[in-house]
Amino acid sequence: MDRFRNTGQPDWDWWGRIWPAPGDTLRRLGLTPGDRVAEIGCGNGYFALPAARIASPAPVYAVDLDESLLEEMTSLASAQGIDTLVPVRGDARDLAALLPEPVDLALLANAFHGIDDRAAFVEGVAGALAADGRFVVVNWRDRPREETTVGGEPRGPPTDLRIGPEATRRAVEGASDLRLAREVDLPPFHYGLVFERER
Repeated sequence: MDRFRNTGQPDWDWWGRIWPAPGDTLRRLGLTPGDRVAEIGCGNGYFALPAARIASPAPVYAVDLDESLLEEMTSLASAQGIDTLVPVRGDARDLAALLPEPVDLALLANAFHGIDDRAAFVEGVAGALAADGRFVVVNWRDRPREETTVGGEPRGPPTDLRIGPEATRRAVEGASDLRLAREVDLPPFHYGLVFERER
């Protein structure tokens, strides 16, 4: 996918310092049992695996372009006895065509800053949502990279790529019928925005 600037796949220890309880974060963002979920850019499953535990028995479609990361995630799911996680390889701009059904919640974590054609991406996500579906964007706050340190080192995307909550809201609302329902502070460095269809 030539319109996504990947800033690297952190290891689990790294994520664990920022997100020690990813399941709790997902619940704060509104994920509930029975929600059909698509996690876009799932990587090796740091959020997809706990999402599958929470959403069960509904499926979690874990979408990524990287086959090796999907294989790693699938192996972890098998080892943990999770059988509702469905790996999907493909471009999220075609999300509706990739998924076998509409989803109740689409999650994009730590990646909105890397998407150049945001309008096409948001249109793709909106088209994959059920009528009352939600789109959740989690991202780094637009603080200088040298201020977001983990283990004493600056972490996260470059400062010039970061996009704050207001700019994210404008991008999503400007490309779809989704409207911001609530903002969730996710310390120390992140925010979460929950979008729902305009009624």
